[in-house]
Amino acid sequence: MNFSIFFMHFKKSFYLYIRAMNLLRQHIKQGKVYRRSDLEYYSTAIDRHLAQLTKDGTLIKLNQGLYYAPKQSKFGAVPPDDHQVVERFLKDEDFLMVSPNSYNSLGLGLTQLYNTTWVYNHKRKGEFQLNGKTFEFKLKSSFPKNITREYLLVDLLNNMENLAEDQSQTLDKLPNNIGSFNTDALMKATQLYGNGKTKRKLKSIVRNVLQHA
Repeated sequence: MNFSIFFMHFKKSFYLYIRAMNLLRQHIKQGKVYRRSDLEYYSTAIDRHLAQLTKDGTLIKLNQGLYYAPKQSKFGAVPPDDHQVVERFLKDEDFLMVSPNSYNSLGLGLTQLYNTTWVYNHKRKGEFQLNGKTFEFKLKSSFPKNITREYLLVDLLNNMENLAEDQSQTLDKLPNNIGSFNTDALMKATQLYGNGKTKRKLKSIVRNVLQHA
C-alpha cells in the first residue's frame, strides 16, 4: 500500500472516529450520572470512547461501569448528587438512604459520627465505594419513601447493636423524650418497620407514658 492510499484510509478512519465521538457526546449531559450500558447504544467502540472521554475530562469514573459528566461552576466541577449516583448504580429508584449521623438529631444524647451511608433496597447487599464515599447496601423488605423523626427513631432502635453508642444510656433517655414524637405516627412506623425487639420496647414505653400522662 503506497503512502497516498494509507493516508486516505487513515483520514477516513479518523473521520469516522471523530463522528462517532461527537455522536456519543450529544447524549452526555453535564450533571448526569451514567452506566456504561446507558451509553453503549451510541457507540460502536464504547470502551475506547469511554477511556478517551475520561482522559479529556468529559466523564469522571465513579466506579466500575459508572461515570459522571461533571457540571462546572465558578468554583470548579460540581460533585454528583449522592441520590443520583446510587440510583444509577442500582438501576432502581426504590431505595432509601439513611445516614447513622442523623440519629444525633433525635435528642437522645447520641454524638458518634460515621463515614458511611446505608442504602436500604431490594437488590444489592454489601459495601461499595462510589465517588470516594462509602455506601453500605442493605436488603430490606420494606422502608418508607421519606424519613420522618418517628421512622428515624424506629430505625435507630433496629440498629442499636451496630452503633458505637452506649445502648443503656440511650434507652434510659428515651421515656423522657418520647413526648417529642407524634405517638400515632411512631406506632405506625413501629408496626411497619420495627423488628421484634423494637416493637416490644416502644410499645412498652408509649404505654407507660400514656398511663402516667
